[in-house]
Amino acid sequence: MFCERTSVGLDVHARSVVAAAIDGQSGEVFKARPPPLHTEVLKWVGTLPGPCAVVYESGPTGFGLARALTAAGWRCEVAASSKLHRPAGDRIKTDARDALHLARLLRLDEVVSVRVPTQAEESARDLVRAREAARQDLMRSRHRVSKLLLRNGIVYSGGKAWTELHDRWLRQQRFDQAPTQAAFDDAYETVVLATARRARLDEKILALAADSEFTAMTRRLGCLRGIATLTGFALAVEIGDWERFTGAGIGAYLGLVPSEHSSGQSRAQGAITKTGNAHVRRLLVEAAWHHRTTYHPGVVLRRRWDQAPAAARARGHAGNQRLHTRWVNMNLRKKKPVIANVAVARELAGWCWSLAVMPD
Repeated sequence: MFCERTSVGLDVHARSVVAAAIDGQSGEVFKARPPPLHTEVLKWVGTLPGPCAVVYESGPTGFGLARALTAAGWRCEVAASSKLHRPAGDRIKTDARDALHLARLLRLDEVVSVRVPTQAEESARDLVRAREAARQDLMRSRHRVSKLLLRNGIVYSGGKAWTELHDRWLRQQRFDQAPTQAAFDDAYETVVLATARRARLDEKILALAADSEFTAMTRRLGCLRGIATLTGFALAVEIGDWERFTGAGIGAYLGLVPSEHSSGQSRAQGAITKTGNAHVRRLLVEAAWHHRTTYHPGVVLRRRWDQAPAAARARGHAGNQRLHTRWVNMNLRKKKPVIANVAVARELAGWCWSLAVMPD
């Protein structure tokens, strides 16, 4: 509930800040263009009738300004851009109008805020997302190599691709045309460099997962099938504060629930909404495939169990049994595997929540 005297809206860019404030007692509107420095923004907010509450949209400028305002004693909300209410007939968009619009929405309590992560969480998240970028780059570079070979009628048939045997086969490939050979050498070198880059980031994540504030949660999440250290650490740092969700509601936050368009007596559901954190959603969908096979705790899973508390092991075991049963029931109902897997991923998110909020 809005209880401050002045609501402040900021339209923040890398090289400019446009500010607008509304005094709730006098109705006066203040406008300014302070320099894009935290100290200058704080100085201008300090000149307004207090107490003040500040809001700006989430974006590439990050959360540094929010932390600075909070440290100075002002309430600061970072608005989710996709949740802002905008008049359908408003055809004029400027920074000044956006700042004033944010100030009005804040006063009306119509701002849906995103959680501001701690600096430790944001730093670990940067590392996880760098690894995700390396994974994507490696996938693209591998595709370039395989498609170049396919265009030249060369297909590998010696087993699984991108193994040591496959790598030796790749190094033996020779082309009659020098330009094609040069293109292949460049594409193969890109694969080698991307693989080494991903391996370096994996080492850093494993080291951080073994000794940081996220270690306990990572080990609890690892009690579920399909969630090893890298996945568990990514889930821990990407979601951050799991307490703000419920087991039933976290699937909606991750975009794993069906979209719906209902009116009157009609009710129509469609594909999943795909809102929220796409990285976490991909991790859960990939992890859900592991629950398709018959559940027998293997050596690798038991090693992860040994690092977790007894309560987490018991909870993980129950979750693994339940999720495999879900897969069996989906198969009996002749559900398409991709649809069934998303349903299992939605329930997997709830089991992850129950482990994440479990006391250390």
